[in-house]
Amino acid sequence: MAFKIGTKLVVPVRPGDHVQGPAIAPVTLVEYGDFECPYCAAADVIVKKIQKVMADQLRFVFRHFPLTQIHPHAEAAAESSEAAGAQGRFWEMHDRLYLNQQTLDPWHLVEFAHGLGFDTAQFARELEEGVHRPRVREDFMSGVRSGVNGTPAFFINGFRYDGSWDLMPFLETLERVSREVPAF
Repeated sequence: MAFKIGTKLVVPVRPGDHVQGPAIAPVTLVEYGDFECPYCAAADVIVKKIQKVMADQLRFVFRHFPLTQIHPHAEAAAESSEAAGAQGRFWEMHDRLYLNQQTLDPWHLVEFAHGLGFDTAQFARELEEGVHRPRVREDFMSGVRSGVNGTPAFFINGFRYDGSWDLMPFLETLERVSREVPAF
């Protein structure tokens, strides 16, 4: 397998994580991502294709890892996804952010919320007050503790995956894991 030996996900999937797919899926894919990272946006397209192919065989978990030194809007974008999540709409904002990476300034974030039909007053207030900053930092620190130092970073069933995330090699690895490795 293409796992970096000894690198384990320190914080297992927990209540409050953003999850798509059944808890009993044989494969759990955890991504640490940054909404301003072009590699994360490219990987998101691949992950969506993999989700369609693997269906209920895959549980996908997204965690924040904003690289603020090189992506000045990444933390605000992460917080905006959490503000959307507070309204039960995390995944809609997740997708909107990746599709609009060049416009992640505060004005556009509120516009995205408005366009998606959110309570924009609540959304804007939560961004202004930094309500969701602790959650974003919690995800970030869990990544640091697991050895994440760049994005996207993937863990398959609790182990770091450092192989290709091009569609076919990534899908083949995940399918092989679904047949060979107990679920995380």
